[in-house]
Amino acid sequence: MQNPSAPTILLASSSSYRRGLLDRFLDTYEAVTPNVDESNDQGLPPAELATYLARKKAEAIAINARDALIIGADQLAVLDDQVLGKPGDHQKAVEQLLAASGKAVTFLTAVCILDPINRVRYEHTDATTVRFRQFDRRLADAYLRHDEPYDCAGSFKLEGAGFMLFESVKTDDPTALIGLPMIWLADRLLQLDYLLP
Repeated sequence: MQNPSAPTILLASSSSYRRGLLDRFLDTYEAVTPNVDESNDQGLPPAELATYLARKKAEAIAINARDALIIGADQLAVLDDQVLGKPGDHQKAVEQLLAASGKAVTFLTAVCILDPINRVRYEHTDATTVRFRQFDRRLADAYLRHDEPYDCAGSFKLEGAGFMLFESVKTDDPTALIGLPMIWLADRLLQLDYLLP
């Protein structure tokens, strides 16, 4: 589906979830790990931080790939104005899920496109609100042992069995929760003539 005359597309991410989304409609692209510091030294609020990190990842790759279209992305899970990191292990994931029980978590999925032809930067942030049902440690443990979402902000996978923890999901783009707002991304790539020869 890609325009063969369009520049190379680089995904500034090591996320297998984002690669899976791009695989749905891009025939050729390359995923490159951006190796950026994701700490919030500037004390940015979550929405600004997500945008900043997506841009920072794209720009880190652009240093050595000026002629490529680069897609940078970042996702933050926010509970009570606090950013939840990736849990990394079972115990931290249990703590995250129990803290979210009966509450709403907002997922901010930011994307930054650096277009080498027009020398323009395009940015977008999708906000998805996930309301969690009330549950206890038994359900959190059972779910985590099933999906093992230790590399996911918020400690769940929507594309797995994460839905068993939810009361509702409010979003304009269901793919954003997986890691990239694909409706916006596809629209922008179509407008830039990167798709459909």
